[in-house]
Parts: sequence; C-alpha cells; structure tokens
Amino acid sequence: MNTQTEKCVLVIDEELPAGLIANTAAILGITIGKLNPEAVGADVTDQNGLLHAGIIEFPVPVLKGSPEQIRDLRESLCLPEYQDLSVADFSDLAQSCRTYEEFIQKMAETPENDLQYLGLAICGSKKKINKLTGSMALLR
Repeated sequence: MNTQTEKCVLVIDEELPAGLIANTAAILGITIGKLNPEAVGADVTDQNGLLHAGIIEFPVPVLKGSPEQIRDLRESLCLPEYQDLSVADFSDLAQSCRTYEEFIQKMAETPENDLQYLGLAICGSKKKINKLTGSMALLR
C-alpha cells in the first residue's frame, strides 16, 4: 500500500457509548486488515530481544459521523467510481449476534435498508477517500 496515494479511515457513529465505539473500531480494524494485509508491517524486536507483532505502517484517522452520514457514505461507496476502495461495515445486526452462524442467517433474512451501520472502514485512493470523508471531524 502506497501511503503517498492511499489511506485508510474509520468512520464511527458518534452517538454510540464508548464501549461500542471501541468494539466497532476493533472489528473494523481486523476486517480491513484482512482485506489489506500489505498495510501491516513486519514484526519488530525491541532492545531486549522481545518480538512485537507488526502494526499498520501509517495512521488511520477515526472520524465521527451521525447514523445518517454513515448510511449516506455507505450508499456512496456502492457507486461505480468507488468500487476500487476496500470497504468493511459493522452494523447493529452484526453487533447483536452471538455466533457467526447466527450473523450469516440473520443477514440473509434482512434487507440492507433495515441495517443501522455503527461504522465503516475504507481503504484505497487517498483522493477518493478525502472526497468522501474530508469534511468529517475526528472522533475524540
């Protein structure tokens, strides 16, 4: 991943309680890491010789959005001009499931417009991501 031309961002529902924000960020980070394994650097060793797993090689801004902004952003990401971006979403349905099998079943039975997105992760063209998220503030 070329950090000069590409980036990753997380956009998370600013209305969520802190625990759900943390959970949403963790889930999205794991998922987007699976989609973009080249973004994770090599393992490193500290001065004492202790090995530390590689981390992402560049910052990942965590942005805040309202539920409506996140839904609009998710819909925009379905447009042809954004098909080359890597996208991961996390919804209220996913968060409520206890097993992956339950998630698969419930998703198959649920129309997309019934999902409430808790957050999105987006990786790819910095120019495209900035166009989509440039006006969003950092989640603090």
